[in-house]
Order: sequence, then structure tokens, then C-alpha cells
Amino acid sequence: MQAQTPIETDRVAYRYEEDGPLAVDHVSLSVRPGEMVAVLGHNGSGKSTLAKLMNALYLPTEGRVLVCGLDTAQEEHLWDVRRHAGMVFQNPDNQIVATVVREDVAFGLENLGVPQPEMIPRIEDALAAVRMIDFAAAAPHMLSGGQKQRVAVAGVLAMQPDVMILDEATAMLDPSGREEVFATVRKLNRDKGITVVWITHFMEEAALADRVVVLHQGHIEMDGTPREVFSQVERLKALGLDVPPMAELSGMLAAGGLALPAGILTVDDMVKELRACLSKSST
Repeated sequence: MQAQTPIETDRVAYRYEEDGPLAVDHVSLSVRPGEMVAVLGHNGSGKSTLAKLMNALYLPTEGRVLVCGLDTAQEEHLWDVRRHAGMVFQNPDNQIVATVVREDVAFGLENLGVPQPEMIPRIEDALAAVRMIDFAAAAPHMLSGGQKQRVAVAGVLAMQPDVMILDEATAMLDPSGREEVFATVRKLNRDKGITVVWITHFMEEAALADRVVVLHQGHIEMDGTPREVFSQVERLKALGLDVPPMAELSGMLAAGGLALPAGILTVDDMVKELRACLSKSST
């Protein structure tokens, strides 16, 4: 979708107070076009701070952040940065600003000065993409948490961003709400080529990304595919993180002598490998 690197941080650092510790500690990270990157880390690891740096909500204490080639520290680029990189936050209630779903999705377009004739199809397309077109005239406060968050995603999507940054966007939702929001964003990533930075503490979500970045005390501790990262069970636990249940079960079975390959993340993977093991043992 986009030719330039959507997100690039060059030794970026950020501290909340002049003499305080670094919340983000000289992080260099390049996110490729069309990639879905999950960012993990325990509370205080710097993942939400990094997300806000990527959207110019915070400006770097040191280093720089480029969004589609634009330096976030240059004030004249601020609105272009936010047009290229849309952000969805944790609490959908804090993002709903209108009394009708359609008007809420229009809010960002109005701020960008998009002409009215162009707004209407963009709003409809965005609501259709998140499967909320039938709720265009509904009152947001009557929606479920998952539906509200999908409206928030539609509001960002209508602005036609190159990259979407979601900061714990499913943290306040129930399991079904989490699943529907994640599935919506993953589909947008695959079908429309939108680059996604997915900040989360849910391992099962991270396991479905293209790439996993683990932050610890403000710096990158691990960076690789889900299989590469989640196969390192003991290292993740030492960082205070859980692992996907199937990855942990796989490690336990392997420790018990079952010849399972590294990198099992899903139930389907586990069933496939167990069948293969049982088939070998029976021959």
C-alpha cells in the first residue's frame, strides 16, 4: 500500500521528567509496509509510551521517529503524521465523541477538512469494513464494548491511514469483544495492506501477528517471528511474561520426552504435531 517505511525509530528515548528514568531507552525499530507487529511487555516496559511516540502524541527526548518519512518532532508535520498513522486507544468510551455512529466516524474527517461529498463514501466504506454499517444511525452508548471499539477503528480507517497503532485496544473487552476487534484489524491488515502496530499483553493475539517485539525496561529485549519468540519459554518467563498456552504445553511435553518441534502456538498446530508423533510411535 505504501512505498515508504511506515514507522522508523532511530535510537529514540523518552523520559516523563527531566531527571527521571527513561521510559523508552534508545529504541531503534523499523516496521515494514503491510506488516503486523505485536509489541509485548509487562507494565512499565515502555510499550504504550512507544506507541504515543509513533503518533506524535509524545515527542522524543532523544533520537527521532519517522512516520512515512516525516519527522514527528517537526511541528509542521504534525497533522500529516496523524493522517498517515491513526491511533486507537484502550478505552472505547474515551474515543466516542458523537451521539450517532456515523457522525463519530466523520469526526476525524472533519478535522482533516475532507469535503462533505468525499466524506460520505469514506464513512460508509469504513463502517462496512468493520461490519458496522447496519449500526450507522445507532447511538454509540447502546453498543457493546467490542462494537464501540470497531467504531473507533472505523473512525481511524476513514482517514485512510498507512499505519494503524492500537494501544491495548482489546484490554477492556470481554473475550468475544477482543476476538472480534482483533479479527477486524487483522483482516484490514491482510485485505487492505494497512500496516499495524498492535500493543498488547494478550499472548494469543501476539501469536497471530507477523512479528513480535518484546520490550523490557524501555529497550527491545526480543524481536522475531511469533515462533522464534514464543519458543523461548523460559526467557519470556524471566521477563515476567506469559506465553501462549500451546507454547507452554509444548515445552512441558517436550521436557517429558515427547519429540515435538519448537514453535507450536495454536491448538491446530498442537493437534497436527501430536498426531504426527502418535503416527510415528505406532509404526
